[in-house]
Parts: sequence; structure tokens; C-alpha cells
Amino acid sequence: MIRSKQIQRPQKVLIVDDQELNRDVLGTILEDDYELLFAENGKDAMDLMREHKEDLSIILLDLIMPVMNGFEVLEAVKADDELSHIPIIVLTADKSAELQALQMGAADFITKPFDVSEVIPARVGRVIELNEGRKLISAAEHDRLTGLYNRNFFFEYANRLYTYHPEMHMDAVVMNIEQFHSVNALNGREFGDEVLRVLGEEIRAFLSKTEGIASRFEADRFDIYCVHQPDYGALLSRFQKRVDAVSEKVNIHLRMGVKPWREGSEPILLFDCAHAACNKVRGDYRTPLVVYDEDMRRRELFNQRLLNDLRRAQEERQLKVFYQPKYDIQQDPPRLASAEALIRWKHPELGMISPGDFVPLFEGNGLIGVVDRFVWQEAARQIAEWRREYGFTLPVSVNLSRSDVFDPTLEEKLKELIGENGLSYKDIKLEVTESAYTDNPKKVLDVIESLRALGFEIEMDDFGSGYSSLNMLSDMPIDVLKMDMKFIRNIEKSETDRKLVKLIIEIAQYLNVKVVAEGVETAGQLDILKKNKCDLVQGYYFSRPLAPEEFKKLIEGEIKTERK
Repeated sequence: MIRSKQIQRPQKVLIVDDQELNRDVLGTILEDDYELLFAENGKDAMDLMREHKEDLSIILLDLIMPVMNGFEVLEAVKADDELSHIPIIVLTADKSAELQALQMGAADFITKPFDVSEVIPARVGRVIELNEGRKLISAAEHDRLTGLYNRNFFFEYANRLYTYHPEMHMDAVVMNIEQFHSVNALNGREFGDEVLRVLGEEIRAFLSKTEGIASRFEADRFDIYCVHQPDYGALLSRFQKRVDAVSEKVNIHLRMGVKPWREGSEPILLFDCAHAACNKVRGDYRTPLVVYDEDMRRRELFNQRLLNDLRRAQEERQLKVFYQPKYDIQQDPPRLASAEALIRWKHPELGMISPGDFVPLFEGNGLIGVVDRFVWQEAARQIAEWRREYGFTLPVSVNLSRSDVFDPTLEEKLKELIGENGLSYKDIKLEVTESAYTDNPKKVLDVIESLRALGFEIEMDDFGSGYSSLNMLSDMPIDVLKMDMKFIRNIEKSETDRKLVKLIIEIAQYLNVKVVAEGVETAGQLDILKKNKCDLVQGYYFSRPLAPEEFKKLIEGEIKTERK
């Protein structure tokens, strides 16, 4: 089969080994030629396989591991139709295990300890090449359910169109069904399949009137490579109406991203951009269509720059932790009670970067844990330093993101942090956003309960920013509730907002948890909160977030007040 010249993505390799040293060795050997994923046990490996099943080229699998061993993984992969096509090379020091692994479906084996030579890359490359050849020979051209091309054939065809018909200015279109997994869960797989079939049928009808091809790329992702259309809003509306006709009692929402033709842009790059545009409107039912433009390109380049520069930012201490004080307003005058640690990034070329730019980015890319751990370490060190200097222990709140909550080593990391700095558990307060409780709430609640049992105080951040607050509040193991600043902004002018604030404080009192009001900027807001028995306040009325050397002045002022 003739392949067009194109920008090739590195093939993905999953390395599964419970020994960090082994993962590092294999990573060093393969990192120049492949995109690498890592797992330290079979269960994590299975999760990664399902997440990357469409583009995972090979798995390097240790046999002896905790949680789920390599033999169990081999058995599970062989029984899974969606994963069984991925070749597996087993890693073992036990010669007797090699035959059993091969009989269970392994494609090859690599003996431990590893020979850091060309043997490992050669074996990996050979198995991938053989497997890709088999897939191209055996794969059907069309998706059975929708009649559209499958992923491999689609890109082969798109690349040929690009190479041999440069006069055809083809756009890339990516379309998804919003929350399709929920549609299936609530209405059954048969209903979901019917929606996919009808959508495939309508796409084929559209393409019969214009030049182009289409693929069902994933479960609910459709890729269309077609000549430029004057109105993609009308095209999305056409598809939406067709889906609505078969789902009268179920709300199905489509979203679409488009990357128009650009000279020199090959199909794979166009579809990357279209996919990014489609993801940009995930959950936005008011604006379900985005055309990838120059602003999006600049934003993507900026985001990639931040992702690339994070490690350097840590090493060069470009990341800074600032502290915003919280005051107990039920004392007269208000007294400094604690502080919140807030991350800042002073980039040597880009200047001060707003947390609003990099925190959501790192949350979406799984790197927020790196930032969180930096903040924890700095905050713990700073608490200990202030105590040595002033004999004054000021508790500091730090953020606990969703990725932190699901980290199996979280407790050990926090225990180590407390021990290294000679702190008590109550010196570090853990802030968990309300939205974190809605993602696998049982797991989150179990983790939070365990942390509270150690002695940590738990603060629910941004209370009121989500939809499930009152329903879940009675089940949430928290010690402090932080009202979202949107409630505070208009309490001087809005009777409704004042009543809401009063209600939230009364609920917190009933549950015997303290309340912190964020974003307090005026004396009027402070007065209302004090009269309604709010416990703590933070905001520009008292102070903006301060660098540690500036914050010292607040501590010194507090000490002077105590001595009077």
C-alpha cells in the first residue's frame, strides 16, 4: 500500500513494571523513538489500555506485580475484543514463565536484567511492524455499525487524497455526541447503537452530494474530510435534526470542531486541530460549533509552552507561593487566624502568568499534582520557618486536586511532609473543591475520611459553585466550608444574596462546621458577614495575597497586638 509523506506521530508504548528502576531503564532505551506511558501494576495498566486502545502499539509487561499480575493482565487482554489486538512483550527473569506467557498470547519476551543495547528496540520494533502488517491486511474497511470507514483506512485514504489531489481544498470536521456514555447507561446500548447508525447514515447522505470521506473514529467520534462548506452551522443543524427525529424522548446534543484547509497542513494535523476545537465546546450547549482559528492556534502554542516549561519552572524556582490571610471576624478587632497558599508563576520571558492560565491547563493534563506538591512543600517549610522565627504557628490551607485524591500514595506523601517539617496535622489544612466530590464520590469520601482520621482539617472550597452542594453536604466529611466569592460580591445591594449567605451560614452552624467568606473587599460586606456570624474572612479588604517576606509583617503585627 502506497503511503503519502506525512508527519508521523510517535507510536505509543505502555511500560508496566512495579519497579521504578525498571521503568526508568526501559524509558531511557525507548524514549527517543516512542511516546511512552507507564503503569506500576496491572490494574493501572488495564485502565491505560482502555483509554488509549485506539493508538496503543505495544505493551511491555512485567509478570510479577502487586494488585494485578502480568498473567492476569494477559488473560484479561485476550478476553477483551477491544484490547486483544495490542501485542504484548513480557518482561521476566523466570525462564520457566516464558513459555506459559507465550501460550497465553504474548508476542515475545525480554529477559531481566535488561541488556541496554539495540536488542530491546529491535524486538519492540519488530513486534509492532508485524502487528501493524496483520492489522492492515485483516482490518475491514468499514465500521460495521455506521457503514463509515474505520480509522486506519480513513487516514490512508485521506493521506492519498492530500498527496494526489492537492487541488481539493479539504476541511477536517470532528463531531462528538455530548455525554454519550450517559446516553448509553440511561437508555441502553441498543438505543445508543441506533443513534450512531442514524448519524452514520446522515453523514453518508451528506457525502453523496459532495466530495469527501468519513470515519467513525471512536465510540461516538465522527471524522469527516470534505471539501470546504460555506456554512458548518447548517451542517451541524442537519445532523442534529436527524438525531432528534430518532430520540424524541431523549435529549441528544452534538458538538462539532472544524479546521479549514490550509496549504501544507496534512490530514493528521488538520484533525488534531479540529479535535481540539470540538473539545473546546465540551459541555457548552449554547455554542456547539467552533472553527479552529488563529486565536486558538496561539492559545494552543501558549499552552504547550507552559507544559514544556513546567519542569524548568520548578528547577529554577520560577514558581512562587504567596499567602492570603484569613481573619477571625468574631473577635474585636479581627485577628489573624490562618492563611491560604496560592501559586504564582514568574516566567523569565512571559512575565507573571495568571493561575487562571496554567492551573486549569495542568488539571486537564494531569500535571496539577506536580504543582500541588510544590505548594505543599513550600507551605510546610514556611510554617516551620515562621514558628522558629516568631514562636507563632500559623495554619495554612493548601489545595488538594482531584488527581491528588486518587493518588494511592497521597497519605504517605502528606505524612512525610508533616514529619520532615516537625508539624502537627492541624497545621496544614486541605482544601478540596466542591466539584471534586462529584467525581467518584465514594472514593473521594473514603480518602477524605482517612485524612481526617489522621488529624487533617478538610475545607470545602468554592462552595455554591456546583449543582450538588446541598444534596451532598450532609454526607461530606468537612471541617470548614468556604463560600464562593460570587455570593459575597453583591450582598450589599442584593437582598437575595444576603438571604443566601445567611442560609449557608445557618446550614454550616447546624452541621457544626466553620464558614470562610472569600473575596471580601468592603467594610459593608464585612459588617453583613459579621452580623450573620460568619467565622472567617479573606479578601482584599484585609490583604491581597502576599509574598512570604511581606506576610511576615502581618505576623509581627499580630504578635504586637497579643502582647498589648
